Amino acid sequence: MSFKALADLFFPKVCNACKSLLSDNESFLCTTCRHVLPTTDYHTSKDPFVKNVFYGRAQIEAATALLRFEKKGIVQHLLHQLKYGKNEEVSSFLGEWLGEELKQCTDYKAIDLVIPVPLHPKKIKKRGYNQCAEFGKKIAQALQTIYNDDLLIKVTTTASSQASKKRLERWQLNNETFAVTQLSQLKNKHILLVDDIITTGNTLEACIIELKKAENVKISVATMAIA
Repeated sequence: MSFKALADLFFPKVCNACKSLLSDNESFLCTTCRHVLPTTDYHTSKDPFVKNVFYGRAQIEAATALLRFEKKGIVQHLLHQLKYGKNEEVSSFLGEWLGEELKQCTDYKAIDLVIPVPLHPKKIKKRGYNQCAEFGKKIAQALQTIYNDDLLIKVTTTASSQASKKRLERWQLNNETFAVTQLSQLKNKHILLVDDIITTGNTLEACIIELKKAENVKISVATMAIA
């Protein structure tokens, strides 16, 4: 018996959503779960739904989200694994998926930098990673461009989880502060800002405002999901 067969016997691969056994031609999710994921296709159809979230708030070039967040659905389950279950593979899987689609879209062919929405160092220490990091890295690889998580940093940390706050409370919350470490490095760049989920857009807006302090910079947005 081969090492792989032995490993599969004692540590069988299961779907990260329904926990059913994966076949040899499946990875991460079973075919059934992948097919029922609520994809948006905003980037392929050029639907401005995500871009309109920032209308009158921040100027961006293009914006998309791979999936629609549905309460108690597969997307919520996957994001919960990513943020609280130490399953960073979710980030990689969704980044590879979206990256393959974005490289076919003209709006994303001229991206110079992929930058994740940063976490405060205390949050990274607690969680062990930025949940957007692998997502951004995989997209950067697909677009054959640069990933950088040093140019945009989070200066303040929120007192409690955003997931526990109602929508109105999140709109009113405005105590997240970000900063660009080297504005000169962003001059004349087209940046793809990536995050896990868009709810009100407040966090992304705060990041965009900081990045826009650089000379002649363009910003586009891509996220795993939109609520």
